[in-house]
Amino acid sequence: MTSLISTIKASTAVHLCFAISYFTSGLVINILQCLLFIFIKPFNKKLFRTLIYYLCYSFHCQLVAIGEWWSGSTVKVYISKEDFKKAGTEHALLVMNHSYETDWLFGWMFCEKVGVLGNCKAYAKKVISLIPTIGWSWKFAEFVFLERSFDKDKEIIIKQLNEIFDYPSPVWLLLNAEGTRFTKSKHEASVKFAQERNMTVLNHHLIPRTKGFTASLPVLKKKCAAIMDVQLAFHEDDVDKPTVINLLRGKKITGHIYLRRVPMSDVPDDEEQAAKWLHELFIRKDKLQTSFHKTGDFFKDTDIEPIEPIIIKPRKSSLLNWVGWIAVALIPILYLLFSMIASGQVFYVLIGVSITVAFYMLFNYAIGTTKISKGSAYGGRTKNEHKDEKKEQ
Repeated sequence: MTSLISTIKASTAVHLCFAISYFTSGLVINILQCLLFIFIKPFNKKLFRTLIYYLCYSFHCQLVAIGEWWSGSTVKVYISKEDFKKAGTEHALLVMNHSYETDWLFGWMFCEKVGVLGNCKAYAKKVISLIPTIGWSWKFAEFVFLERSFDKDKEIIIKQLNEIFDYPSPVWLLLNAEGTRFTKSKHEASVKFAQERNMTVLNHHLIPRTKGFTASLPVLKKKCAAIMDVQLAFHEDDVDKPTVINLLRGKKITGHIYLRRVPMSDVPDDEEQAAKWLHELFIRKDKLQTSFHKTGDFFKDTDIEPIEPIIIKPRKSSLLNWVGWIAVALIPILYLLFSMIASGQVFYVLIGVSITVAFYMLFNYAIGTTKISKGSAYGGRTKNEHKDEKKEQ
């Protein structure tokens, strides 16, 4: 029986069904978002944003359900009782390490538990807003889309942050200050950059980019209550690595998230001092990550007070939402595709096969886009950006 379940979970056909359900539901959600944008937002922005919250939750939660209910993955959360009480009750900027393929999903799993999944937003590349379903959804949800030109982006950041922190319910805005996902080659360049400027070398992070952070501060100081310092780690000796394909294959993965609430008042007002504060935050994050990789514990090799982890059980709402969309979106589409392919007519067969392949390719592309781009203020660093970074630091 166990072998049969494992075979089913590893099946490409099953993964294709997930893709069809996810994208069909995404298109339905996009249409509903568009209608709300046209007929509700001009007259009642508060109602528009409340409804958008539930639509975004319904869309994002399907991936959370795959992580929690399909693969059985869990998150151990290291957070003080005082900070946990405030989690999800106020606007916050999340500063998170960007080290893994699935760090965004394990972050979403915690966000779903504290009721902010529908209001999770991020800095992202403008091109992503053109991608059907996930990009369009983020556009209607007023994500901060940037153009990689700081003069333009500074204006966009100020305008957009004023908009999203005007939401009627708490918003969590993700900033991946490293700018891109950690890799060996990028880390080598980051180490060289730090050594040339007598900066502290980070072992498990890239030197953070500060422009997006400091440009955001004028609004954050006025409208955002706190910064959530988020550190995610996985045991390096785990048999199943934290990859998207392993989650789709039903492999159980355990993530470890350390969260610390930092009042926004603790961040200096001065731009230069704020940039220094961000660097010091990443030095602290690096100590946590180093300790975890050496000892399997965030705290053993640090002077940070230990916190016992908590495991929050998956909520049935995520499962019901996922099953509901499978019933509403997957069954009719499968019936249509099977009818076209079984018709025997070459034209309909080609259309059916093409649609099936397109669904699967889009699903993989969207997952890839999410895992590498969400939360990046400027994305990967170009050679010119490395030259300009001296001025920024």
